[in-house]
Amino acid sequence: MKTVFNIFFWGAVMMSLSSCKQDLGWRQPVGESTDTPQRLSDARIKNLNGKAEISYTLPKDPNVLYVAAKYTMTNGQPAEVKSAYYSNTLTVAGFADTRDYKVELYTVSRAGIRSEPVSVTVSPLEAPIWQVLRSVKMVNAFGGYNLTAVNPTKSDISILVLKKNEFNEWAIDNNKSIYTNIDSVLSKIRALDTTNHTFPIVVRDRWGNTTDTVYNTVKPLFEAEFSKSLFRAFVLPGDAPQVTNGARLEYAWDNKLGWPNTSFTLQTTGGTGPHTISFDMGVTAKLSRVWIRPFPEGTRYYFLSTMKRFEIWGATSPSLTGAFDNTWTLLGSYEVVKPSGLPYGTDNSLDQTTAAAGFNWDIDLNAPKVRYIRIRCLENFAGGTAQSINELSVFGDNR
Repeated sequence: MKTVFNIFFWGAVMMSLSSCKQDLGWRQPVGESTDTPQRLSDARIKNLNGKAEISYTLPKDPNVLYVAAKYTMTNGQPAEVKSAYYSNTLTVAGFADTRDYKVELYTVSRAGIRSEPVSVTVSPLEAPIWQVLRSVKMVNAFGGYNLTAVNPTKSDISILVLKKNEFNEWAIDNNKSIYTNIDSVLSKIRALDTTNHTFPIVVRDRWGNTTDTVYNTVKPLFEAEFSKSLFRAFVLPGDAPQVTNGARLEYAWDNKLGWPNTSFTLQTTGGTGPHTISFDMGVTAKLSRVWIRPFPEGTRYYFLSTMKRFEIWGATSPSLTGAFDNTWTLLGSYEVVKPSGLPYGTDNSLDQTTAAAGFNWDIDLNAPKVRYIRIRCLENFAGGTAQSINELSVFGDNR
């Protein structure tokens, strides 16, 4: 009886499922007709940067499977774009100039039969590679240069920096070139000597279209690491107290890693406002960058009092009130970003490797010379304001 019951039960379930089928609204082509499909109509053009969007009206022909557009790109290569039968738009791309281009549109049947073509003309707007090229700027920086560019359409582009190869021919320098689709480009190149350097640059898109070559000459600024033997604590009113179980402010520049050779401020007695430490470099200099290595709690760097958002201030003759008055200059505002994006308390190998190498925080190139430094923690990874620094170094020109 149990077997008979199961047969009747599952039979009822299958009948129920069969009776509950719904029309999902798909426009499913039917048959394998070899008839030529009807043509599309009412083609409309929207010209865009380096491309064009074509919209159209599909025929009421159940034999149509998709729409195809055939054309020739600026580089002379033929191209074909397909759009599924449930869409009424497609985009043709790969244009590097603003000339007129002929595009032939076809409907294609399930059997692969093409309709008679509908011919349209597109006139793309200025290609993104030219917009990017005009925006490229190279400026002298300490030990190298900063390259900036704007890519307003967020197109896939390559900013190719060239160098002479062993045959004395210009070739792509992959270590300096940029491959991106972000709208605001910034590349910082260091470890160059302080002589004049000329860098040819071209911009290329994903289809191989390439701009003219522009030449940029830079002369990197002199950069040296300042001697930590001259650093001294310079505690001002309002500076956060250090923890009392071994850590000291001076441990931030003692060239030693790990506990207790670390600067730690104390949240309990330091209050809930931003925690600040101050020190004297012993020289007046123009700063290029401050290198900071966070303290790891075990293997977790982005944790507890590791600074997440902070500021660096500088002065030559600071007031002794501890106030951030006009004797102090804001040298930069910074944020530590966890590479993996993993939740708080979880670091992967990339996170650990990145933090263990320390972070370089560039100082504003227009900032004045300073002698005294203040580091002000606005938020740590635990959500408080206490800060910890395992080790720091300061770079710039103190000549």
